[in-house]
Amino acid sequence: MIVLLPPSETKAAGGDGERLSTASLGFPGLAVARSRALAALDRLVAAGQDASTPAKARAAADNAAVRTSPTMPAIERYTGVLYDALDAASLEPSARRWVDDHVVIQSALLGFVCASDRIPAYKVSEHSKLPGERMRELWGDAGAELHGFALDLRSKAYAALAPVAGAVPVEIVSPEGKALNHWNKAGKGALVRSLALAGVEADSAEALVRWARTADVPLTRAASGLRLVVRDPRLAAAR
Repeated sequence: MIVLLPPSETKAAGGDGERLSTASLGFPGLAVARSRALAALDRLVAAGQDASTPAKARAAADNAAVRTSPTMPAIERYTGVLYDALDAASLEPSARRWVDDHVVIQSALLGFVCASDRIPAYKVSEHSKLPGERMRELWGDAGAELHGFALDLRSKAYAALAPVAGAVPVEIVSPEGKALNHWNKAGKGALVRSLALAGVEADSAEALVRWARTADVPLTRAASGLRLVVRDPRLAAAR
């Protein structure tokens, strides 16, 4: 079982790991694409980046130091609503191991990375223009590296950037059945936390729904995959 997560625009600073080693990352079949993406980022840095605001200056500095700056596990590098709701740092060891073993994050710079892969801070998104490269050409075939049942919690943009055959998407809705925008990230994070705490091993959407029923998690089948009901914007899935 793989749980696919999107990256986040915001990232934690610093780290205590050695500089980026692409050879140590999961999914070695992405090595060539990663080298191309990093080389394109080097060209972007060399051409000069917008540093007109403090946030843009930090992003430019992160990109300039991406090959030499300290690293940390990807699940700790990414921040924001989804990752705050997951709160991997607070998980007990067994649940954290589940996250390390099952969660895969899609990076616009490095492709798919495991939760435990050590990565640097950077500022590249699916909308970024890297000189000489196109995001879809870099990552369009990356999904071939993933195997087995995949629960897809990525945004539509990232799912389209690197399609994963057979991945089961999750629709996040209110109790009234309305689609959620900002707060759907909270529901996704809460769902992954519940899966980690329970140590769920599922090989199909049906198996996952059966677990959800026993755990009182409002996850059901939907026409396009699965549907999770989130009660309110306080991040917890409805009970």
